[in-house]
Amino acid sequence: MEFHEKLQELRKQKNLTQEQLAQALFVSRTAISKWESGRGWPSIDSLKAIAAYFSVSIDDLLSGGELIGLAEIDARRKIQRQRTLVFGLLDCASSLFLFLPLFAQRENGFIRQISLLALEPAHWQVKGVCLTLVLLTTLLGVGTLVLQNGAGPRRTRWSAAGSAALSAAAVLLFMAMLEPYAAALAFLLLLIKGVLLGRRP
Repeated sequence: MEFHEKLQELRKQKNLTQEQLAQALFVSRTAISKWESGRGWPSIDSLKAIAAYFSVSIDDLLSGGELIGLAEIDARRKIQRQRTLVFGLLDCASSLFLFLPLFAQRENGFIRQISLLALEPAHWQVKGVCLTLVLLTTLLGVGTLVLQNGAGPRRTRWSAAGSAALSAAAVLLFMAMLEPYAAALAFLLLLIKGVLLGRRP
């Protein structure tokens, strides 16, 4: 008997609905439905909670092959969660462009290093584009951190791709503005994201 069948049988032996079991395990009813239909697997922590709730061992719930498969899935989830956390933190770090003196400005024949907020370019549109790009990246980072536990794989991929695209746009923009320090920091953030995207979970 496979895990999803065992779980369904254990639930029915206790005369529980999927909703009641979900409340007891602090998960959603959808999660219970997926587990019982064989369309999904619980995390290791949820599996421990199931075993404790029904007073059975994990070995009783899973066969050896299922346990190995579940461990692999859980390891991938953890790596994905860590990657999402790093992406969110890197995007939030983009707010440093607002405050660090990474931009050069000529004043009375001297070049002074100032922050993006203090920058007074000849064309105000350039500053507006820079501010918009930095704020969008920062907001994406905050959103990623806030929603990281509830984000599905598709949303996580789109968020990572959007983050990398915004970083690439920042590199190109700062290079076009001839701002080497800002471009170097943007390139460093993009490089870290590229390495993370290149690693398979």
